[in-house]
Amino acid sequence: MNAKPEIYVSIGEMKKRLSELTNRVAFGGERIILTSRGRSKAVLVNIEDYERLKQLQSDKQNRLDALQTIRNHRQNILARRRQPIDVDIVELIHDAREERTDAIIETIASGS
Repeated sequence: MNAKPEIYVSIGEMKKRLSELTNRVAFGGERIILTSRGRSKAVLVNIEDYERLKQLQSDKQNRLDALQTIRNHRQNILARRRQPIDVDIVELIHDAREERTDAIIETIASGS
């Protein structure tokens, strides 16, 4: 993935060359960082970059909303339980495997 060219232009210079610089952004894919008194203030990007940025922000917000929904559901479940369930998942898996092994051995022993 190639990085798009960036150039730094003062806001005063941007005013003088607005049409030219806008075309460089729109058609050349350049990104123009606008400066004032030597400090970066804003960036001029083409519409495709802007749309991608909006989509990224939307995707991020959707993920955050989903995480909050999960947290809310978890809190509701815990509140309804009134006490946490103390479960050892490793022990449950071990017991299930032993039961399956016993069933296989029984099937083999009975000749089925």
